[in-house]
Amino acid sequence: MARYQTGIRTEAAIVDATRALLADVGVEGTTVKAICDRADVQAGSFYNVFSSKEQVLIQVAREAIQAVGPDPSLAATETLDELVGAYISFVVDESPLARVYLQMAASSTTSSSVARRYLRHHVQRAGRFADAMVRADPHLTAEDAAVGAEVLLGALDGLAFRWLLDDMFEFAKHARIAAERYG
Repeated sequence: MARYQTGIRTEAAIVDATRALLADVGVEGTTVKAICDRADVQAGSFYNVFSSKEQVLIQVAREAIQAVGPDPSLAATETLDELVGAYISFVVDESPLARVYLQMAASSTTSSSVARRYLRHHVQRAGRFADAMVRADPHLTAEDAAVGAEVLLGALDGLAFRWLLDDMFEFAKHARIAAERYG
């Protein structure tokens, strides 16, 4: 039992260290050595828990993706305002994790499993936005809703990247304006 608890603590320390490093130095500066140093674990302990740096990055990405998405049990019932509100809440209330999410999304190469995970999440989120748009306006075609969802998400993502680069940028204010104009 003690070995199991130690493994859980080691995994948590590695994930926390990775998240912190990603926020501080980005993906390129987040090396296995830096993770181990920050987590205060030996490389052998790291490799007992994770097979590679990419595997721990995927774990952190999974957490970030879960944090940005609204409650999955509400799919097909949420409004566009609720979906936009969940995005705003993620950036404003979970800003360290939002920074990691944005940095990892921007720095992932198209062939990596991290990039595929982010793309899959984006496609699911765009589908939820499009569904909410159709529920709000039943005359809207599925194609028009899909385009509208991509435009709105593009605006929100762009505003989030602006916020990532400028701490003084009022993300929530601009995100609400984008939702009014493009939603």
